[in-house]
Amino acid sequence: MTSPPSSLQHTPLHGLHVVLGAKMAPFAGYDMPLHYAAGILGEHKHTRASASLFDVSHMGQARLYGDEAAAALERLVPGDIQALAKGRMRYSLLTSAAGGILDDLMITRMEDHFYVVYNAARKDVDERHITAHLLPAGCTLEVMADQALIALQGPAAAAALGRHAPGAPALSFLSAAYMAVAGAPAIVSRSGYTGEDGYEISLPAAMAQDVARALLGEPEVAAAGLGARDSLRLEAGLCLYGADIDETTSPIEAGLAWTIGKRRKIEGGFLGAEPIMAQLFDGPPRRRVGILPDGRAPARAHTPILDADGAPVGEVTSGGFSPTLGRPIAMGYVATDFATDGAPVGLEIRGRVRPGHIAPMPFVPHHYKR
Repeated sequence: MTSPPSSLQHTPLHGLHVVLGAKMAPFAGYDMPLHYAAGILGEHKHTRASASLFDVSHMGQARLYGDEAAAALERLVPGDIQALAKGRMRYSLLTSAAGGILDDLMITRMEDHFYVVYNAARKDVDERHITAHLLPAGCTLEVMADQALIALQGPAAAAALGRHAPGAPALSFLSAAYMAVAGAPAIVSRSGYTGEDGYEISLPAAMAQDVARALLGEPEVAAAGLGARDSLRLEAGLCLYGADIDETTSPIEAGLAWTIGKRRKIEGGFLGAEPIMAQLFDGPPRRRVGILPDGRAPARAHTPILDADGAPVGEVTSGGFSPTLGRPIAMGYVATDFATDGAPVGLEIRGRVRPGHIAPMPFVPHHYKR
């Protein structure tokens, strides 16, 4: 195994990845496992059938304190944070004044603070943005630099985790609680990024390898890398920041209007509310759609999407082969007039226009524990 560039950071589980023989690759400034011996296809299928353990410690984690933290957060995100009950979490978006998406993140109301998880590549941007806007409101952002984050995903996740954290199976989707996991104090949430039932576990970095080994010791659980995480989230129709959403895309274009709380649609009050609400009521110029290419050739990111006359109407943002469906799948943005399920499109793949059509997402049904 070649040594990674010295500039790459290591997660608390890096040593375990090396011992397990992972193929490592740079991602968001970290040396991360792409896959293990089973390969991306094997890890993907194992997650769908049983349970897989993913290292997501590269993600940003922070606690937000303050008596007015909920109201202050609502200046930055379009979600209804004030209505969020203790122990419940919500997917939301940091929006810019221009109505673009600065990042997507998970916000959980704990007993005396909000627990926030955000993307690795956006850590510095998010932390500066939140601090600049919320410190004047008397809030404090405490970055959890000494915490690891692991995800246990798949239909057998509850049974496997329940042997080490008896309270975990009782959690419902998008709920969280403090509990011990294999003896380590942790925040356990029933959530994830695969479309399957599962959990994310935040725990002290010093205890992460022992807990990961304990979970990997369960017969249902295998290690999985970023390759399977990406193919699973694509099948689930979930956005990847920097590919499917970024500062140039609005929540409405991205099909994320559901993240805007009903009260927030009426009251506004968040950064970018005016341009976002204009798109909500008048319609956006383009929309994120699912795409099914005909044949076996996958349409990768940046593949041009063409109309019947060969004129460009959009671009693929994520694409690849679906192990579950046994065929290529993709998502991307097209002009609103073409964003109709079943509409035929052309895909310019390796210099040749191949047929495909717009399709609903998710490509594979979600299996969350409601």
